[in-house]
Amino acid sequence: MITVATALVSCNRKTVYDHYEHTPLTGWEKNDTLIFHVPVFAEGGEYSEELGLRIADNYPFTTICIIVDNTILSKDNKLGAKTMSDTITCSLFDADGSIKGKGVSLFQYNSHIKDLSIEKGDSIEVRVRHNMKREILHGIMDIGVRVKN
Repeated sequence: MITVATALVSCNRKTVYDHYEHTPLTGWEKNDTLIFHVPVFAEGGEYSEELGLRIADNYPFTTICIIVDNTILSKDNKLGAKTMSDTITCSLFDADGSIKGKGVSLFQYNSHIKDLSIEKGDSIEVRVRHNMKREILHGIMDIGVRVKN
């Protein structure tokens, strides 16, 4: 019963923010942080945050490790900013070597980052950077953030 209720609630979520940033054609450098400014929330509550990746077929690895820093900016600024850091490791292939993403030569991946408790009037600054051993990653086309309630 709980599983059915959870499925129904997750299907009814509406997107309140969905934005992608392009990475440089020369490659995504390790110190090149992408910044997303999620505007002020009209309603407080529980929100789900997702990371979107668009990867070309020349990406040289089977996984990617990404660090996501969320800074919740309080509406009244009395509480100050609260920053939470998460490391997301996305597996891009199945055990049999099949690509998990959707697409032909550009593949889309979506990964859940976390659930956030947001107050009405708060906003979020999201910072995304890769944490791979190689300094410059080729084949990463776009990185996106989606927030749903």
